[in-house]
Amino acid sequence: MTTAPAPHPAPTRNGARTLLHALVGAGVDVCFANPGTSEMYAVAALDDEPGMRGILCLFEGVATGAADGYGRMTGRPACTLLHTGPGLANGLANLHNARRARTPLVNVVGDHARFHKPYDSPLESDIEGFADPVSGWVRRVRDARALAAETAEAVARARDGQVTTLIVPADLTWESAAPTAAYAAEEPAGGTAVLAGAEAAARALGSGEPAAILLGGAATRARGLRAAARIAAATGARLLCESFPARLERGGGLPVAERLAYLPESADAQLAGVRHLVLAGAASPVTFFGYPGRSSDLVPEGCEVHPLDGPTVQALEALADALAPHIPVPVPPAPARPVPPAPARPTLPTGPLTAATAGAAIGALLPEAAIVVDEANTSGLHLHAATAGAPRHDWLTLTGGAIGQGLPVATGAAVACPDRPVVCLEADGSAMYTLQALWTQAREQLNVTTVVFDNAAYAILGLELRKAAPDAATPRAGALLDLSSPRLDFVALAEGMGVPAARATTAEEFTALLRRALTEPGPFLIDCVVPSAV
Repeated sequence: MTTAPAPHPAPTRNGARTLLHALVGAGVDVCFANPGTSEMYAVAALDDEPGMRGILCLFEGVATGAADGYGRMTGRPACTLLHTGPGLANGLANLHNARRARTPLVNVVGDHARFHKPYDSPLESDIEGFADPVSGWVRRVRDARALAAETAEAVARARDGQVTTLIVPADLTWESAAPTAAYAAEEPAGGTAVLAGAEAAARALGSGEPAAILLGGAATRARGLRAAARIAAATGARLLCESFPARLERGGGLPVAERLAYLPESADAQLAGVRHLVLAGAASPVTFFGYPGRSSDLVPEGCEVHPLDGPTVQALEALADALAPHIPVPVPPAPARPVPPAPARPTLPTGPLTAATAGAAIGALLPEAAIVVDEANTSGLHLHAATAGAPRHDWLTLTGGAIGQGLPVATGAAVACPDRPVVCLEADGSAMYTLQALWTQAREQLNVTTVVFDNAAYAILGLELRKAAPDAATPRAGALLDLSSPRLDFVALAEGMGVPAARATTAEEFTALLRRALTEPGPFLIDCVVPSAV
């Protein structure tokens, strides 16, 4: 004789309501979702929570990348809604990029009902194991009564500038239980932050020895740039920023920080002779990869590194104020104060369409307050110089090196700032990782102009192949880096997902299409056919 299992309580969606209510109450009002069966009660509860905007993404990497772009532009988290461990795993690459960008972001990951987990069904997986490497905080909710508090804590932790992951078993979303009190984030301690590194950096910068300041994080915004420019003007220090800043404010007369080069040989040249390197929100620079016969550390031999403590912008301002006692009198000769470029535009190009002429057209036409999302890779070599004199704009880059970031980040930035034009500069190979973002742009009618630099190759890998093994640059090896057989049709791909698109093969065609895209509402894609810039 067998005993019938105890009946489960009749399901409600009270737990899911509690989850969404806690998110909205903590200030999260956008959810980029690719849900599955375990999240259906949360999907149904959207009807009961008008404060939450649900945005469907066709792939989890689009959802996580869009949440990254949203967080970079607002400074507050969006959430994702993902299906168990495999769904989270599909979004890991762009969570890696978000972690490197220090973006506030909350992942809500559904899991099997607690009573179902012992059965080891096909989607059973180690969600914590997937989440740990890309999250600063991970929590599995074990009691419906704690759901509100732990949701609020996930948001509070994310606001510190990190990815958090909240794992919610499905049965907790259908249980009916009184929530515990919401988690209350601790207020930051009052008073002035202790900026212990400022005095040491001031002495080093006032020594008269060659110096550089490397900016990252909040230091690449307007206030940080202005403080750093004061320091550079007083000391002659070179002003640099990370190779791939999360959000760099540029143009319109803002001080210019030269980006540290991606290629180690170029970075070596930028840092040659520097005896003091001040780190303001940036890590000590290293090469992207390890190479035979060279150090991974980009800090020159004999150079002393001075990290600033405390909140980055305040530390820079304190350093500027602390410099006066350490500047010898008379002040030794120093390079002239860097003058920001005048807000001048390049001349509109004519003739062949190349990465350089496309860059000139973008610099000539970039609108005021644009958000530029840059995953152009090798085709972007000319973009910074071409846009240096453009009106004020934000520049968002590929922070963690995991390609497939550009289109999703542009999607999230457009949701965050619907009144600002978004220009996504995308390499063709990288575009194919998360092309599904175009469908979300069409569905939400987001003002994103996508420029695909179509050189039919993984050009950066061709460069790396020639560096690593010049004798291996053969047709057989090159075939693994070639996208021309068959050639991708980005116009057809975009139109198939509801985004109007057109192809440009001359500078005049590209300029006309860019003008059109920037003036018409909704998304538009330009297939910019160019030769390889490498």
